[in-house]
Order: sequence, then C-alpha cells, then structure tokens
Amino acid sequence: MAQFRLQGSKVLAVSLAGDAVKAKNGSMVAYDGRMAFKKMSGGGEGIRGMVTRRLTGEQMTVMEVKGQGTCFFADRASEINLVQLQSDTLYVESSNVLCTDGALRTGTSFTGLRGASQGNGLFTTTIEGTGQAAIMSDGPAVVLRVSPQFPLSVDPGAYIAHQGNVSQSFQSGVNFRTFMGEGSGESFQIRFEGDGLVYVQPSERNTVGGEV
Repeated sequence: MAQFRLQGSKVLAVSLAGDAVKAKNGSMVAYDGRMAFKKMSGGGEGIRGMVTRRLTGEQMTVMEVKGQGTCFFADRASEINLVQLQSDTLYVESSNVLCTDGALRTGTSFTGLRGASQGNGLFTTTIEGTGQAAIMSDGPAVVLRVSPQFPLSVDPGAYIAHQGNVSQSFQSGVNFRTFMGEGSGESFQIRFEGDGLVYVQPSERNTVGGEV
C-alpha cells in the first residue's frame, strides 16, 4: 500500500513500491524513481462514473500514478490534511480531493439541499474502503467531533468533508454573520447529528444562497 506523508503542510509525498494512487489531474510537482501517469475519466470510476458525474455536476478529473519511488503532490498552495479510512466512507467536496490510495473506491452520493446552497450540485464525492486520502483546505483544517449529545452546525462555505455515522439536515434563515448583523439575503447552515467527524476550513466559499 502507498505510504502518505506530509512535507510541511502544503506538499504531499507518496512513496510507491509498484502500487498506484489516484490524484487530482495536474497536481504532481516532482517525483523520483520510475513513475507512469495516466489520465482517468469519470473520477477514475470508468464510463459509468463519467456519466454519473456529468449528470450530477460533481466533477472530478484525476490521474493514476503508478511506479517505484516517491511522487510529490500540491495544488495552489492549499493546506493538505491526511484522513485514515478503516472500512468506512468519507464524504468530501470533489474540489477538495488531492490524492487517494489506489485501493479506495470513489463515487457520488446525494446530499439534498446542502449541495444546492453551495452551488456544487446536489451530490458530493464519496471515498470508501481502507487506506489513506489527502484532502485540501483553504487554511489549516479543523476537525470537529459530532456526538449524540452535541450536534454541530456548520457554515456551508466552510464545510470540507465528514465521516462516521452522521446525518445532516439543511437549515435556512440564519447563519453566523446574521448574529453579528453582517449578513444580507437568505442564509444557511448545515446541522450534523450522530457520531462522527466534520472537517471545516477557516475560509468560506461563495455560495448561491447569499452570504454565509
């Protein structure tokens, strides 16, 4: 299995011994050893994945990297966060995916109104199985715990990913800036309940539903 490690906080080093990883197309910045690069369609999920992603609007262009040596990945000086999966699923915005272990499966999942509030369609990318994934954030990501006793509300512009036995619901009419009198127009929150982790970034995306 490929070995992931961070070089600082903005470069990912992946050691390969004949195995493969899937990475964001164009994110390779250097490598040593012998590597082969192959562009993959449909997020690396074949023809069915390509059709699904076109229909859902959840776009992800990836390449397969296979060989012997170390490959280095980065994208626009984004912060990189390593996530270890143990037979579970990570739900993550496709634009935040940098690299995944070749053994992990990617797909799409319906997310309802949360996707509509962000302008990213009604679907999000799933990463399933056992292995490591590297996801990106605008600034250092914060990992927040959700428990049955303590549900979590998140600004959709700051949301990156979540994992665990977590349900989500979409709420409108209030957000964090509304409390400070700085918001304008309709505003939104995502509420997470259950038992799991939510990854947020200290920088907000622009959303369709007004300022967040």
